[in-house]
Amino acid sequence: MSVAAELERALRYPLADQLPPRGGAITLAPGVKWLRMALPFALDHINLWLLRDHIDGREGWTVIDTCIDHPEARAAWEDVFATALEGLPILRVLVTHMHPDHVGLAHWLCERWSAPLWMSGTDYMAARYACQVVNSFGGDRLADYFFSHGMTDAGDLDQIRHRKSYYRNLVPAMPPSYARLRDGQTLTIGGQAWRCIAGHGHAPEHMALYCEAAGILISGDMVLPRISTNVSVYEMEPEADALTLFLDSIDRFLPLPADTLALPSHGKPFTGLHTRIQQLHDHHRDRLAEVMEAAQARPVSAYDVLPVLFKRPLDLHQTTFALGEAVAHLHRLWFAGRLRRARDAQGIWRFAVA
Repeated sequence: MSVAAELERALRYPLADQLPPRGGAITLAPGVKWLRMALPFALDHINLWLLRDHIDGREGWTVIDTCIDHPEARAAWEDVFATALEGLPILRVLVTHMHPDHVGLAHWLCERWSAPLWMSGTDYMAARYACQVVNSFGGDRLADYFFSHGMTDAGDLDQIRHRKSYYRNLVPAMPPSYARLRDGQTLTIGGQAWRCIAGHGHAPEHMALYCEAAGILISGDMVLPRISTNVSVYEMEPEADALTLFLDSIDRFLPLPADTLALPSHGKPFTGLHTRIQQLHDHHRDRLAEVMEAAQARPVSAYDVLPVLFKRPLDLHQTTFALGEAVAHLHRLWFAGRLRRARDAQGIWRFAVA
């Protein structure tokens, strides 16, 4: 049995292997529906949520997250409009964070239904910026940053330098206005109280939503049942300690009841939240120990530790995410005083045991 399968056995999936049909929904609880849409990536789907709502005298739905903007997603939404909304409108579009699979179609849904966008202030501004610049997740600055962390292949760096409009190809626009979500804020959705819980490290200001009355946590990307969330450091905030922020953030879910139903953005709804949080801590503890072992042999760059952290072959697209995650692991050890860093003659950051 694989390690991943063994970890999954400690969790419980109330719906077993049942998945929503394309363009359809599964009702998880009164007024809570689960949608699932395809993504053209290795991570091939995203979960979206419909919450029955009542705003300003109107009955309808609050949508949680949107998918990327591509024709297949728009077609899937058209099916949802026809089959899952029960003849009611979308009243509000709520987005957990600024990554393209979550916010890509917010502009279209908000305009289509004259519905406001609700989102954290930091992620809204980050998304507005990313979809308006040409070199979003590409260009000279990112290539120089990756070189400083050990990516020296001229062909790879050239591809990154010439990668244009990565973000805005998936998020072509953002709604021009929004309502700000804040940590600890309580939203009334369908007559029930949903509390915002901010998380950091994966995105600037990710917002999960918890409803005590329903026993449901919409965990977004902060807690996923099968895979570990990407936690990266990139050129816009090159001195970040993202992994520490992430691990501190997921501990904020520990006070929730053990039988809370977690609704993740990828994977299936599950119970066993406390167990999963401990699994994530264990996972990163083990990876950090492996990074320390590698650094004891010789000073290492983030690129050097990619095969330590990732045991499978990576294409260039995957490597760009993996390299950011390698920096995050090195930085946690550096901020903790266990590693020291220095630039070598090439200008590459090397980390050695302190």
